[in-house]
Amino acid sequence: MINKVSVIGAGQMGNGIAHVLAIAGIDVFLKDISEEQLGKALKTIERNLRRQVGRGALSEGDILKALAHIQPVTNDDHLSEVDLVIEAATENEEIKKKILSALGPQLKPEAIIATNTSSISVTRLAAITDRPEQFIGMHFMNPVPVMQLVELIRGIATNEETFDTIKDLTLRLDKTPTPAEDFPAFIVNRILLPMINEAVYTLYEGVGSVRAIDTAMRLGANHPMGPLQLADFIGLDVCLAIMQVLYEGLADTKYRPCPLLVKYVEAGWLGRKSGRGFYDYSGDEPIPTR
Repeated sequence: MINKVSVIGAGQMGNGIAHVLAIAGIDVFLKDISEEQLGKALKTIERNLRRQVGRGALSEGDILKALAHIQPVTNDDHLSEVDLVIEAATENEEIKKKILSALGPQLKPEAIIATNTSSISVTRLAAITDRPEQFIGMHFMNPVPVMQLVELIRGIATNEETFDTIKDLTLRLDKTPTPAEDFPAFIVNRILLPMINEAVYTLYEGVGSVRAIDTAMRLGANHPMGPLQLADFIGLDVCLAIMQVLYEGLADTKYRPCPLLVKYVEAGWLGRKSGRGFYDYSGDEPIPTR
């Protein structure tokens, strides 16, 4: 039974994971190296909880209960207490490996480690820990409080008890667990990111403008948002990182990242989080940048 969890990384994914754990009544240590980031994360969590109150999904009392379950931390003193660590750092394999390799000696023997990676090999990440049998991919979708799916990815060494424990936890969070094999980008991003990359190629080749491409897919394919708008929401750096994992892992030219996507990332135009991507977010309404 999972009762205490450490979430490493208080960014967009980490604060969302802490949010849903706290609502389920699970104690969460939300860790980040930046006090400022932790402050932003707690404000985001409270704002998102209030949105749920506005929709009638929670009461005012639920906000206080949930926030009481979250403890922001900048050190590892809590690790010996937890039943599970969820690593939710940036989608960079070297950063993740550095974090994961340091965990083992500080955890109790039965503790499980999960990674929220959206594309990197779970087997490879597990191999640098002291407990590959108790290591699993737990890929939440963004935004975590809203999206129902969690992909559960076994590494080659992941044992059945670990899988069943994390599956049960996912159900406690009122999410739907879906098993995925440990191949580059798993299920959702294996399908979604090449579509986004193709939309960028469509823009790059002048087939349509940003607005035309997004309108076409919203109204022509009944997507809730256009692929370029979605790319901005995900973060163009994250989109590029996943495409690079697919391209390198599967050695197929159909996964080659579009040069325009590379150019935007090199320019620091990363989407909503940087204020500019395929849209400019500096005004009241997003304006296409191409």
